[in-house]
Amino acid sequence: MKTRYLYIVYFIMSVTDIMVINLSYIIANDFQGYRSGGSVSQLIVANYLWLLSAVYFGLYSRKFIHSLTHIYKLTFKSFILFTFLFFPYIALSNGNPSSTGFLVQFYLVIMVLMLVNRFLYTISEKLLKKYFKITQSVAILGSNDMSMRLAGYFQESDNHFTFEGFLSKDDTSYLDSSGCVLPSIVNQIESAAHSGIKDIYVSLGADRHTEYVLLQKEAEKHCMRLKLVPDIANSSIVNHLKISYMGGFAVLSHRNEPLEEIENRFKKRCFDIVFSSLVIVFILSWLYPIIGLIIKLQSPGPVLFKQLRSGKNNKSFVCYKFRSMKVNEGFRQATKDDDRITKIGKFLRKTSLDELPQFFNVLKGDMSTIGPRPHVLTMTKEYSQIINQYMVRHFLKSGITGWAQVNGFRGETKDPELMRKRVEYDIWYLENWSMWLDIKIIFKTIIQVAKGDENVY
Repeated sequence: MKTRYLYIVYFIMSVTDIMVINLSYIIANDFQGYRSGGSVSQLIVANYLWLLSAVYFGLYSRKFIHSLTHIYKLTFKSFILFTFLFFPYIALSNGNPSSTGFLVQFYLVIMVLMLVNRFLYTISEKLLKKYFKITQSVAILGSNDMSMRLAGYFQESDNHFTFEGFLSKDDTSYLDSSGCVLPSIVNQIESAAHSGIKDIYVSLGADRHTEYVLLQKEAEKHCMRLKLVPDIANSSIVNHLKISYMGGFAVLSHRNEPLEEIENRFKKRCFDIVFSSLVIVFILSWLYPIIGLIIKLQSPGPVLFKQLRSGKNNKSFVCYKFRSMKVNEGFRQATKDDDRITKIGKFLRKTSLDELPQFFNVLKGDMSTIGPRPHVLTMTKEYSQIINQYMVRHFLKSGITGWAQVNGFRGETKDPELMRKRVEYDIWYLENWSMWLDIKIIFKTIIQVAKGDENVY
């Protein structure tokens, strides 16, 4: 998994490549005094041919983002293909004798600017690694030949990981005689969580796949991912696990998580920024003062209710809502006919307008438009102890609305079974995310709000 910082740098590099093509064309055109009525069309064709060449060799593929060597090699190959494609087009589209000199100039400028672009990319990556925490902290459980090879890969300077070491160098069974995870291993996993490690890798033989299942459950209790690096040549356990590739290693993990891919997180974040900005500018800009004034007139106190909630990776954040209750009432889940709720508060909660300030949370990056609803810290602590896989929902950013909510699981949760169903829907969303699913949830939410929900009070 790549960090968003490096992905942004790589994205900028691909955009600047197009800028290089256009700038090179303009420089060569002016230098040679080469003019024709088709110059604009030639520039458009040049852009298309560069993109065709780059895509053909996979220059902008996420597979090679981590490798500078591949970037330089594929840039050179793309340039050669582009050269052979663009030359005959110019020759056939224009008989101007100066076109040969123009092309030579054009290609030389491209080569120089491309090298400068790649150099700036290399410098940017090194600076980000030096001054910002853009690498992923990882650890390895156990020590065998595959684990040692994996550790060597993590320690290479050309990747985006910070290797924190081995949690245990014992390669014997991690289970006790009763089939439970050894207390020493449990303590090591808990210690890794407290030190900020989010991904643990373990290498197990095919005869020890049951250990992975139990270790994975133990890791998820602490909002951590456990990933298996097996010897797949003789493995029979890969059928129900997701396989991804990292360098020369095949990595197996328990869940399919589309939002582990940086491209998907980038798309979702762009959508959140645009959508939340539109809501703030076109709705909250005029609705906020009106609602705020009514809240103030009906009950003394602040307009916004601010509360710590559990977010992504179980990190707490301040969640905003329009205040719908009287102040100084303490925390207690709202119930039907709750006398703490003000008149305007009842309307706000019924129409879900009290959630609108959370678009500021979305814009800040604390939340997403769509995701599991954030719970107060005490609820997270309580339910994580009694509901299996409860902490898995915290692999995602919290949302203003979510898959569980549009399927009827909103409002009060006295019955733990209702919370189990919510968690089930939240995990399904995590494993099946797509932009179309997010759009579908938004439309279902709008319809649900318009119709009203008896579970909301």
